[in-house]
Amino acid sequence: MKIRIVDAFTDRPFTGNPAGVVILDSGPYPEADRLQRIASEVNLPETAFAHPLPPGGEADWALRWFTPTTEVDLCGHATLATAHVLHTTGVASGTVRHATRSGVLRTTAHEDGSLTLDFPTAPLTPATAPPGLVEALGASPLSLHDTGKHVDDFLVELADETAVRALKPDFAALASCSRRGVIATAAAEDPAGPYDFVSRGFFPRVGIDEDPVTGSAHTALAPFWSARLGRDDLIGLQASARSGLVRTSLRGERTLLTGSAVTVIDGELLAGL
Repeated sequence: MKIRIVDAFTDRPFTGNPAGVVILDSGPYPEADRLQRIASEVNLPETAFAHPLPPGGEADWALRWFTPTTEVDLCGHATLATAHVLHTTGVASGTVRHATRSGVLRTTAHEDGSLTLDFPTAPLTPATAPPGLVEALGASPLSLHDTGKHVDDFLVELADETAVRALKPDFAALASCSRRGVIATAAAEDPAGPYDFVSRGFFPRVGIDEDPVTGSAHTALAPFWSARLGRDDLIGLQASARSGLVRTSLRGERTLLTGSAVTVIDGELLAGL
């Protein structure tokens, strides 16, 4: 069984967000416990498992995502990584429809090698910080929003880019006062620079203290910053140690996320499924 490690939302190896990608044969998935064990062994922010579906249905491939500790409803970077593998290995071309826990998601490959994800826009609702969140994050928010059931994070706006970059959360405390996690964000320090906003994503409750580049978070960041900046097409920088850029295009109830990916390891899973 082939397993690949793909760096997503980057065009350079060893940057962006790494994901494991396992392409399965057609038929039902193995037991979730087996998939979880493989994801724990891979020990990356996410491992994606995909298998082809019969022709004629609403989707072409089934897709699931697992962190080292749990299955999640939505993952952008592992979807991008999976689409990259399908296209670079010649299994798919053009637009691919993926059946997921968040509905049918589409990925489209472009001639320059980049890929666009068509995801549901996260509904943003103003919220009050739960007890302990501000202390665990180590910064006071300008605003705080709930991002809805599929993303399931708190979106925390901070004063400026410097404040986002300087965060040093208490991850154990943060895990006890968040759901999936916390997205911290601010406008770019230089409005004329190569990106429009910055973010960092912390998800200790699902086994990821800091995620390098979180595609799903940008389905909330896109409407948040589009409303403030007055533009539907933006570029976000996730300011983690590995870093990565996500181009966002707000299209009402859908958000398009565009980025590149690089396969860095192509191997074989010896302990069969």
